[in-house]
Amino acid sequence: MTTLVPASLFLLLWTLPGKVLLSVALAKEDVKSGLKGSQPMSPSDFLDKLMGRTSGYDARIRPNFKGPPVNVTCNIFINSLGSVTETTMDYRVNVFLRQQWNDPRLAYREYPDDSLDLDPSMLDSIWKPDLFFANEKGANFHEVTTDNKLLRIFKNGNVLYSIRLTLILSCPMDLKNFPMDIQTCTMQLESFGYTMNDLMFEWLEDAPAVQVAEGLTLPQFILRDEKDLGYCTKHYNTGKFTCIEVKFHLERQMGYYLIQMYIPSLLIVILSWVSFWINMDAAPARVGLGITTVLTMTTQSSGSRASLPKVKRYAKRTCLTSSPLFPTHCMLCYAPLFIAFGF
Repeated sequence: MTTLVPASLFLLLWTLPGKVLLSVALAKEDVKSGLKGSQPMSPSDFLDKLMGRTSGYDARIRPNFKGPPVNVTCNIFINSLGSVTETTMDYRVNVFLRQQWNDPRLAYREYPDDSLDLDPSMLDSIWKPDLFFANEKGANFHEVTTDNKLLRIFKNGNVLYSIRLTLILSCPMDLKNFPMDIQTCTMQLESFGYTMNDLMFEWLEDAPAVQVAEGLTLPQFILRDEKDLGYCTKHYNTGKFTCIEVKFHLERQMGYYLIQMYIPSLLIVILSWVSFWINMDAAPARVGLGITTVLTMTTQSSGSRASLPKVKRYAKRTCLTSSPLFPTHCMLCYAPLFIAFGF
């Protein structure tokens, strides 16, 4: 006796193997796609997504565009300081300039590292503050053996930009007490194009904002430990611009002038007193001693003025002073009197 199989059951049995195979294939695809999605993104793809062509990042627009100003925190590490020149009134300094700010567009989660150290070529792809040195006379970058620049981006969007510079900065000097003077030289960091509505500079507070290399010495000066940090906001016709400054106090060492100018001038003045004990009838000896003393003091005076600016207020000296030692210019005043008394 034969049993008839219903058509619906027959169709189910006929299509069951195909459905099983299809479900297995889909499961394999899901496994492959899951494995592929768990693989970390390559660095190149990550940077393209973060600030490349596909990211939509525009380096021409500052962070928080049309919002609050960007706060840029600055700090300086001084490698060397020297070449303090009185004639041109400037000094040379080699520094690491570090700037930090937050750019929310650079915050990321796709990469496991907390910070990324990028090649200096990536600097052209991000926005940077337009900082310049207001009292700068000359400057140059360092490119040996590669560009001395550092770019570090943190996970929360903070950016660290460090650069090595050699600067020649103006330093107006007051030389009334030369060579027992103390000079104050400034370094001013200012924004060129962004007003205070868009950009604000401030000194680092968590750590020393100005650090000096260990063992830094100057040939003629002593760099004092105290450094005055402050603000020097500038007001122009184009607006109000942020500016910060640091003041270096340089105390001149007078050992060189004591040995080369003070002691020789003092000995020459004492030598001029010999004319008091020369017989009044020995006129050639008295004249020769007087002329020799005057010429020697004139040579000493010319040598002392060679390192000073050719300005009237520094060339014209007075013999009345409150200095603890007789300065050289006072000896120049008294020497001719001694010689005159000797004649």
